[in-house]
Amino acid sequence: MSEIKTIGVLTSGGDAPGMNAAIRAVVRTAVEYGKRVVGIKKGYSGLLNYEYEEMGKRSVSEIIGKGGTILYTARCDEFLTEEGQQKGAEACRNLGIDALVVIGGDGSFKGAKALSKLGVNVVGIPGTIDLDVSSTDYTIGFDTAVNTAMSAIDKIRDTSTSHERCSVIEVMGRSAGYIALWCGIANGAEDILLPEYYDGNEQAIIDHIIRNRHRGKKHHIIINAEGIGGSVEMAQRIEAATGLETRATILGYMQRGGSPTCRDRVYASLMGAKAVDVLCAEGKENRIIAFQHGEVMDYDMDEALAMTKTVSDFEYRIAQIL
Repeated sequence: MSEIKTIGVLTSGGDAPGMNAAIRAVVRTAVEYGKRVVGIKKGYSGLLNYEYEEMGKRSVSEIIGKGGTILYTARCDEFLTEEGQQKGAEACRNLGIDALVVIGGDGSFKGAKALSKLGVNVVGIPGTIDLDVSSTDYTIGFDTAVNTAMSAIDKIRDTSTSHERCSVIEVMGRSAGYIALWCGIANGAEDILLPEYYDGNEQAIIDHIIRNRHRGKKHHIIINAEGIGGSVEMAQRIEAATGLETRATILGYMQRGGSPTCRDRVYASLMGAKAVDVLCAEGKENRIIAFQHGEVMDYDMDEALAMTKTVSDFEYRIAQIL
């Protein structure tokens, strides 16, 4: 492999708290190795449109505690096409980028894999609040997002108890129920609806509410994952069936924002530094950074993207018991 002189870095897909910490670590570790760093703005869209900036240690000062991403992020339909991917690989060559660090989720990694097949050396860092990247136990942003949601649900529980009502609270997670599961356990929810397990049996939820009401319970909290959705309509049907005042709250994008937790800052920093080490010290190509068994490690990109994972039966069973 030829010597790496310039490293590009971009953030793609949904923003996640801790992305800035990862950017900072990539830039400062690369500079320590004596490399030039190019920050690509607006993800793959910015790559195709040559929106970039030269980055150094000073350009990432005081960003570790900021939410979002200083490089911005955007969806890019053009990059889903073969022509767009070839254009992206050409842009990397024109910008003199010898290796590209992509911070994002599975969708971003599919784009990274496409670039790797076109000769671009790419390293992926898992950044998504959904925790749904199969090759890693941890993704940047999940800890902050789940703590934000937990705090909001605690507050909703207080008013739900005061008014003796049922609350359907929708959290993020289109195809993965990790945020819903963790909040369900942490907030002591009476029902947790996950894309991986929910069978659509709304009558079972209604029966559960009625049983609890007969036992004297004054409120009922239902955590509903975004992938199931329909929380407003669900609340209306529950109120009609039970006579219990029921309200829906959709937490939405507030879960993506805010200053990252200590865990997100530290793990993102370690992953960012590892990405540069993999390129500059170990001379590897086309890797995915992961956190497994308490350690930051890296996998071959094809191997990582072929992995699968889902919410564990044990965790879901314990959530039901508790």
